[in-house]
Amino acid sequence: MVPNVTNRLANVTARKLTCESCGTEFTCDPHGDCWCFHETVRLPLPKAGQNPFKDCLCVTCLTTLARTSEATS
Repeated sequence: MVPNVTNRLANVTARKLTCESCGTEFTCDPHGDCWCFHETVRLPLPKAGQNPFKDCLCVTCLTTLARTSEATS
């Protein structure tokens, strides 16, 4: 089983984030009803040093990135 991004946030409460890709503000709530738990998009975990993003992306950017990743695979 591949862990999702929010697994590293196990002790973090809900927080307001700004998507590093587009600047959209959204809420990340690993212990609540976060949109990412319902998202069917799954990306492979990047190798160390390969991920240009340091935190979660908004739903639009995550979906776009996943589609781009699928097209180049």
